[in-house]
Amino acid sequence: MRAVVQRVSRAEVRVAGEVAGRIGRGIVVLLGVAAGDTEEETHAFAAKIAKLRIFPSEERPIDRSVLDVRGEALVVSQFTLLADTSKGNRPSFIAAARPEEAERLYDLFCTSLAGHGIAVATGRFGAMMEVDLVNDGPVTIVL
Repeated sequence: MRAVVQRVSRAEVRVAGEVAGRIGRGIVVLLGVAAGDTEEETHAFAAKIAKLRIFPSEERPIDRSVLDVRGEALVVSQFTLLADTSKGNRPSFIAAARPEEAERLYDLFCTSLAGHGIAVATGRFGAMMEVDLVNDGPVTIVL
């Protein structure tokens, strides 16, 4: 599983011109599910992201989690995070999970993240999406 986590002041995702998900202050999680990922790993990944300390406190610029600041999360599936370009210029996505399994674990990730008390908005799995966000900081973490 791979993720790009961005601290945002606001974000939204559109499918076919319609807003599918929108958040205020919080995080955008671009999530790629790899072949062989498990439910246990998915829960652990959601817990790590929920507790990732990337928000400022009064003392430090990076000290608090999305839970601490009562932020929201916008989770967007993105199999392209599993791209392999080691053999030429055309990416291979062989490391990505099959769509049925990826969707199941994506949904489980979103449910698990929400189980930590975070309001979760999503895009639409498998759809062409447009993501607009205001990266706050900027802070971008790759996991």
